[in-house]
Amino acid sequence: MKTYTPKKSDIKQNWYIIDAKDRILGRLATTVANKLRGKDKPVFSPHIDCGDFIIVINADKIKLTGEKKYNKTYYHHSGYPGGLKEEKITQIKEKNPTKVLELAVKGMLPKNRLRKNLMKKLKIYSEEEHPHKAQNPQPLEV
Repeated sequence: MKTYTPKKSDIKQNWYIIDAKDRILGRLATTVANKLRGKDKPVFSPHIDCGDFIIVINADKIKLTGEKKYNKTYYHHSGYPGGLKEEKITQIKEKNPTKVLELAVKGMLPKNRLRKNLMKKLKIYSEEEHPHKAQNPQPLEV
């Protein structure tokens, strides 16, 4: 018996739109990451990109639960001595409101060559308008 591996022609990639208004960050990011990978499809294969395209609107209206608004910090190191950079989630949200969701989803995707291609299929906008009307995205309830 052989293991089934889907071909490019077998994979159908749909476009979905998610309204992030009053949604909790982690729960929304989990749903988006699973749809991007295609884990909800019967032809899922971990080494093949078989997920869908996701458009997220109203990303600036995402909720944070608990004390994350005050305590959550993102760290980045430049590689040089004393190069540790830290930034609070509120500072990131003020500068770029879409970055918070982008970082959350990126952390939930596999840390390999697929991640870059999967992140290209995620489109995040801080308002209602988006330039992907021609793709006819279907609304997705979270």
